[in-house]
Amino acid sequence: MAGHGAQQHPHGADRLCEAGDRVYSRAVRRGRVPRGDADPVPCLLELALLHPDPDDMDFLVPTAPQEVMTRLLREMYDEVSESHRRVGSAVDAFERYAGLGRQVRPPAAGVEGTAIRVLDGLSRIQAAMDEATQACTTEVLTVQPGGIRREHELSEGLPRALALRGRGVRMRDLYTHVARHGQGLLTYLELMGDAVEARTLDEVIDRLILFDRTVAFVPANADRTMALELRHPALVEYLVTVFERLWRLAIPVTVPLPDTGIEGISHREQSIAALLAEGHQDAVIAERLGISVRTCRAHIARLSETLGAASRTQLGVRIAQAGLDGPPRAGGPAPVSALGRESRIAR
Repeated sequence: MAGHGAQQHPHGADRLCEAGDRVYSRAVRRGRVPRGDADPVPCLLELALLHPDPDDMDFLVPTAPQEVMTRLLREMYDEVSESHRRVGSAVDAFERYAGLGRQVRPPAAGVEGTAIRVLDGLSRIQAAMDEATQACTTEVLTVQPGGIRREHELSEGLPRALALRGRGVRMRDLYTHVARHGQGLLTYLELMGDAVEARTLDEVIDRLILFDRTVAFVPANADRTMALELRHPALVEYLVTVFERLWRLAIPVTVPLPDTGIEGISHREQSIAALLAEGHQDAVIAERLGISVRTCRAHIARLSETLGAASRTQLGVRIAQAGLDGPPRAGGPAPVSALGRESRIAR
C-alpha cells in the first residue's frame, strides 16, 4: 500500500494534492472522517496526517495542523542546506495549516490529543520506536512475552541497544522462564554487559516497552501490526508500577530457578500443574508459558506419570494432594501418604 500511495501521490505534507487537501480539511473541520474517505488518498496516512481513532477504528482522526506545522518546520531546517527551492512552498503550507487551525474546536477539558496515538502498520510502529529510542536518555523497561527469543530478532535490535548503552541508558528486560534456554538471549546479554539486566517469570503480560517513564508502546491487535503510543502520565505511571511489581517477583537470569522440592517435577511442570488446577486448556497454558502445545502436553504426560495419575481427573486430584495447585505450602510438599504413592515426594 505504501508503494502504491507513493506512485499516485508523489508529494509531501507541504504540497498536498487537491484530493488529499479536501479530505484532510474535512477531517479537521469535523474532528474525524470514515476510514473509507481516505482510500483514494493514501498519502494522508503515509504522511501521518490522518491516523486511526483510538475509540473507533472505522474512523480516522487528523493530526493537529499545529503539529503538522511544527513537523514541517523541523524538516525544513534539515533540508534547507540541500535546497532552498522548497522554502516558498513550505511557507504557503504554513499559511494553509494556520488557517485550518483557526477552525479547530478546542478539545474538551482534560483531553490530551497526543496522549494516545494509534500506529497503523509496522513501518509507522518502527519509526515511532526509533524516535523514542533516539530521545531516550535514562532508562528502557521492556516485557518480552513468548518463549525463546529468535536470534535474528535479537540481532536486529542489537545496534539500537548498543547505541543506548553508549549513551549510558540502563535497560531492564522481563522474559518468561522459557527464554533462559535460548542461546541468542545469553549471547545478547553477554554483549550488552552491565547495561542490561534481565529477569524471568513463569508468565508475563503482553509486550510492553517504556522509555524514560514518559512514553510507552503496547500492541493494539493480536498480530501486532498496530500499536498504541501512550504519553498520558497516568497511563505511563500505571504501566511502570505494573513492571516494577513484576520485576520484584522475577528471578535474575544469572540465578537458577528454585527447586520444586518434588523429585521428578521441574519448575515448569509445577507452573503447568498450577494452571491445570485453575481449569485452563492445554493451548492456553502453552501460550501463557511461552511454549508449544506439543511441549506442554509432554510435560503434562510426565506430570501424570510422576504423580501416578491415570486420567486428567485423577491428575487434578494428585496435583491438589501434592500442593501444586497454588503457592508452595509453608510446610513444604504434601506427605507421601496423601498421594497414595511410593516416595516420589521429597521428605
